[in-house]
Amino acid sequence: MKFDKDFIFGGATAAYQCEGAINEDGKGVVCWDKYLEETNGYNPEPASDFYNMYKEDLENCEKFGINGIRISIAWTRIFPNGDGQVNKKGVEHYHNLFRECIKRGVEPLVTLHHFDTPYELNKNGDFTNKATVDLFVRYAKFCLKEFNEVQKWATFNEIWPWSSCQYLIGTFPPAIKYDLEKTVKCIHNMLLAHAMVVNYFKDTEIPGEIGIVHSLQTKYPIDDDPKNIDAAKREDAITNGMALDATYLGYYSPETMKYLNKIFDGNGLSLSFDEEDFEIMKKAAGRCDFLGINYYSSQWLRAYDGENDTFHNGTGERGTAKRKLKAIAEEVQRDDLPKTDWDWIIYPQGLYDMIMRIVNDYPNYNKIYITENGIGIKEELNENNTVEDTQRIDYVRDHLKVVLKAIEHGANIKGYYLWSLMDMFSWSNGYNKRYGFFFVDFDTMKRYPKRSAYWWKELSQTKELI
Repeated sequence: MKFDKDFIFGGATAAYQCEGAINEDGKGVVCWDKYLEETNGYNPEPASDFYNMYKEDLENCEKFGINGIRISIAWTRIFPNGDGQVNKKGVEHYHNLFRECIKRGVEPLVTLHHFDTPYELNKNGDFTNKATVDLFVRYAKFCLKEFNEVQKWATFNEIWPWSSCQYLIGTFPPAIKYDLEKTVKCIHNMLLAHAMVVNYFKDTEIPGEIGIVHSLQTKYPIDDDPKNIDAAKREDAITNGMALDATYLGYYSPETMKYLNKIFDGNGLSLSFDEEDFEIMKKAAGRCDFLGINYYSSQWLRAYDGENDTFHNGTGERGTAKRKLKAIAEEVQRDDLPKTDWDWIIYPQGLYDMIMRIVNDYPNYNKIYITENGIGIKEELNENNTVEDTQRIDYVRDHLKVVLKAIEHGANIKGYYLWSLMDMFSWSNGYNKRYGFFFVDFDTMKRYPKRSAYWWKELSQTKELI
């Protein structure tokens, strides 16, 4: 059970979750800044202070065999208002960061949008507004031309969660609930923006790789009842089908459209898209050099036709999550499978099933990186100034086993990035949901390697999963 010599053993981050310095060096206002302030939410300052401490974090990567890092660029550090004049200090910061990555032998995979739309653009409809699409493409073109240190680019992180948490579940700014039309419009326009950036990257022959990162949960019916099978297919169409079809077909397949229409019909709505968008998407289909898969959990579903009823478990109080979406599905919390404190079912087989689905249904996928996988745990330092996070080691090992199994069965998987490199700010979950290889004391910003960091170092050296 060994990985190839060129396999990436990485750690993942996101700008807003780790950088802090939200008002430094000309950075503009992000939608989260206003939202957290107005809702008395968690404080994203200084997060993990990666903006100032990246050299130490990259030195830790070098010490512990972490040879790849996912980083996102904060759009508002480049264009403080989402448009207008370039902020030279922000540009200089990212040049310095990427050069330090290369110096330490830690290859950056850089995401252009990771849940952090500029405030003014989010206020005006985020990606439901096609003006935001155009401004994102302008920002992306600038970065692709400017940062020639980067050889791996991702356009977006998790289009479905970003869109649904804004407009369906209501846990991300602007916190609108149960608006299916805006949710699907946001998904579609982001997939369009992705296609436009990919086409630019390829047409102008920019060196390196470009891809996209999708959150992909496998959806299973709770039993063999045809209504529950249908519910799982509806859920899959809106969460997985749209993203994968657009990326690799350039349109939504008849199967995906069938179940999307069932969802819209069940909510008394009609569904339509601009046909000219698909010409752009078709040109980009298959031009992605890689697919990034973010996977944490799978879902079991039953049919549901009642009114929308959801509750987000943001505190880690087990058994509080609830998700019932009209004409889509109700999530069933299976008691026979292990769960995290945040009610996420731990099921490595779901990752294997998703990988093999992509291999079989989208043969032009090129290659895969597991761009996020990990477990959030409530943790404290012990008397030895470390964390004995054996639960994390077991979780990662079990998921890496199915990655190796998928490789054995023909999947071209070239890397795995643990979420997350260090403990970070976790959006609507605050700071008590820790994912990192390195424990961060959020009062002092001091880093402490957990047991998992030492385990990872040995794995990256031997390439052998024991």
